[in-house]
Amino acid sequence: MMKGEHWMFTTLAQQGGGGAAGAIGMGIFLLIYLAIIIIVIAGFWKMFTKAGQPGWAAIIPIYNSYIMCKIAGRPGWWVILLLIPYLNFIFWIILLVDLAKSFGKGIGFAVGMILLSFIFIPILGFGDAEYQGPSAG
Repeated sequence: MMKGEHWMFTTLAQQGGGGAAGAIGMGIFLLIYLAIIIIVIAGFWKMFTKAGQPGWAAIIPIYNSYIMCKIAGRPGWWVILLLIPYLNFIFWIILLVDLAKSFGKGIGFAVGMILLSFIFIPILGFGDAEYQGPSAG
């Protein structure tokens, strides 16, 4: 075997082990991702319950947006606005600000909900915030 051929086989053997490490890394990433999703859903569930709404609504797509509009004091037809691309960002921000106000939180908390929802939604649900009624109503 020539010197160059040995190097080629060594490199190919080293590359073969990268697939297993990548799969393990992907598995860890998926577990963390699923844990975050479960925590956020549980936060929404607790938040809905605090507002006197059914907690199970947190796991029903579109209906959970309707319940959030109801909690924040916005009309139910806002769900349609939340389905329009690009326009939905504006209405989602307004909805989150109203949601924070409905639980007695300020604009700083609302900014946190906009930028880091996966952290601030569970804080709102599991924290000591109490529902004070719709803020936009």
